[in-house]
Amino acid sequence: MSELVTGEAVALELRPAKLPSRALAVVLDLGVAVAVYIVVTIGLVAATAALDDAAQIAVSIASFLLVLVGGPIAVETLSHGRSLGKLAFGLRVVRDDGGPIRFRHALVRGAVGVVEILMTFGIVACTASLVSERGRRLGDVFAGTLVVRERIPEGRMPYVPAPPPWLAGRFAELDLSAVPDGLWLAVRQYLTRMRQLDPQVGGAMAERLASELAARTGAPVPQGVPAGAYLAAVMHERQVREARRTFGSPTVGYPAPVPGGHAFIPPSGPAPQPFRPAAPVAPSFPPAHGAHPTRPVPGVQASGPGVHASGPGGLDERPSTGFAPPA
Repeated sequence: MSELVTGEAVALELRPAKLPSRALAVVLDLGVAVAVYIVVTIGLVAATAALDDAAQIAVSIASFLLVLVGGPIAVETLSHGRSLGKLAFGLRVVRDDGGPIRFRHALVRGAVGVVEILMTFGIVACTASLVSERGRRLGDVFAGTLVVRERIPEGRMPYVPAPPPWLAGRFAELDLSAVPDGLWLAVRQYLTRMRQLDPQVGGAMAERLASELAARTGAPVPQGVPAGAYLAAVMHERQVREARRTFGSPTVGYPAPVPGGHAFIPPSGPAPQPFRPAAPVAPSFPPAHGAHPTRPVPGVQASGPGVHASGPGGLDERPSTGFAPPA
């Protein structure tokens, strides 16, 4: 198992693929490549029947290089290390640091694979994989790659306790560049399991880790600070720096952090408006029976509720509420 330590001092487990699964993936890839090569060769033979022998040999060599060598290189480059066989068996080619491969990695693996897989029928590749600690063949060694398993059960990340509030930001000026990844991993493992340890054993372990960490940083442990709290505060500072390096500095305009606590950031957006009741609406009543509120009736004297004279011979067509006051 290969371990890489991330910014949170988490061991990133890269599980190298075993030789049987890698061999089956290579057999599947070669089967597909040979089938494509046979189809292409038949088509080229039919298309170059009128050419001389030298031209036919040149075309056959070019088809061999393009299909059996260039094909796997193109597939691994475009799929970021997942060919058809590796996809079927849950494998992937990655760099030594766990990142995706590029064209140069696939080119070196394909070029060396012609010698150790095709020309020697896989004998050199199997021998190198058995000798290597992480199961790498010669192409992986020269390209700086590793074939890992992707289908692994997800583990639950243990909880790292936060430092005391009065220690937050106290080690912002500490130099952490000389602390190795192994020491960070040991500190994290202690912090996640310190509640499960015997008090005496856990205290001695914290003192030892704190002294090693202080020796790497060049600054002694402050007086009156427990070793466990010191380790938690320094670990928190490392995580803050890693987050700042990944996501950048905070947005301009945010309030500065308060020593010993966290600054309050008000929510963005317009300020809430005070509640104002709506204006009262006058009640409406249905129109009186037999009268239309807007349409005048020709030949009828303008009288009665809801109808108002607007001049000689005219009627007002304003809508009426239909309300008749009492006599």
